[in-house]
Amino acid sequence: MADPYSTLGVARSATEAEIKSAYRKLAKELHPDKNKDNPRAADKFAAATNAYDLLSDKDKRARFDRGEIDADGNPTAPFGFGGGAGGGGFRGQPGGGFDAGGADFGDIFEGLFGGAGRRAGGGGFGGGFGRQAPAKGANVAYRLAVQFIDAATLAPQRITLQDGKTIDLKLPAGVETGTQMRLSGKGQPGPGGAGDAIVTIEVKPHPFFRRDGDNVLLDLPITLDEAVKGGKVKVPTPDGPVMLGVPAGATSGKTLRLRGKGFTGKSGQRGDQLVTLQIDVPADDPAIRALVEGWQDPRPVRAHLGV
Repeated sequence: MADPYSTLGVARSATEAEIKSAYRKLAKELHPDKNKDNPRAADKFAAATNAYDLLSDKDKRARFDRGEIDADGNPTAPFGFGGGAGGGGFRGQPGGGFDAGGADFGDIFEGLFGGAGRRAGGGGFGGGFGRQAPAKGANVAYRLAVQFIDAATLAPQRITLQDGKTIDLKLPAGVETGTQMRLSGKGQPGPGGAGDAIVTIEVKPHPFFRRDGDNVLLDLPITLDEAVKGGKVKVPTPDGPVMLGVPAGATSGKTLRLRGKGFTGKSGQRGDQLVTLQIDVPADDPAIRALVEGWQDPRPVRAHLGV
C-alpha cells in the first residue's frame, strides 16, 4: 500500500501549503486529459488525489502518522491475536476478560477503537473485537471543468458518474481550480460500503475576464469622446451587463470599481469587479486629426519616468 507522503513526494514534516502545492503539481502532470495515451496516468492521478485527501485532513493525517489508519483511511490492526500456548496472544480470563500479561492497554484500545474496547463490568471487550472492519470500495477521481462565469456566480453544475447517473452539484464558496468536492458513497462498491467520488474543480479561463483573488478584472475599451466628455457606458459583468459612469477627462489606466460583482469568497462575501479603462483612438481618422491640428498638450506627462 503506497505511502501518501511518497505518493505526493513530500516529507512527513511537510506543511499544509507544501502538500497542497505538491498535489497541484502532480494533478497538472497526471491529468487524464493530458495523458490520453497513458492509461496508467489515471491510476496515478487517483492515487495522488487519495493521498491529498488524507493528508489535507488534519485529523486523518494525525491518525495515519500514529498508525491508527492506513493510507486508504481504514483502521489498522496494530496488535497480533493468537492465543497460542507460547503466550504470544491475549489469554482468556474468567468472565470473558483478557489478560495482557500485566500490561494495561485500556487507554490504547479506547483511543484506537473509540471506546468500544473498554471493559464493562468485567465483561471484556465489545463484540467482534479484533476483527477489522470491512474495507470500503475505492474512491473514484473525477475532474469537472467549470466555466468562469459559473464559478463566479456559483451556478449549479451537473456531473455524470461512471455508472451513468447524473448529479447536480452546488459549488462551494471560494471555489477555484484545485478545489475538491467529496460525494459520499459514489465511488467503487466494497464489502464495507461504497467509496467516495472525489471531484476536482478546474475553472476555465475567460476570453476577457481575469481573476485576482475574489476580484474580477476587466480591461474596458472606451472611445475618445467618452473619455473626454464622460458618461454612462455598458460594461459586462459575471451577472450580466450594467451601466458604468465614466468621469469626464478619464485617462487610460484609470480603474473603476463595481462592488459585489466578483467571486464569492470562503467568508460568503463577494469580491468586486475592477474595470480598467483603455482609450481606443482610431488609427487614421481625419476628423480627429483636424481636431488636434495646431494644438499641443504642454504637460510633462512623462516627467515621473525621468524623461
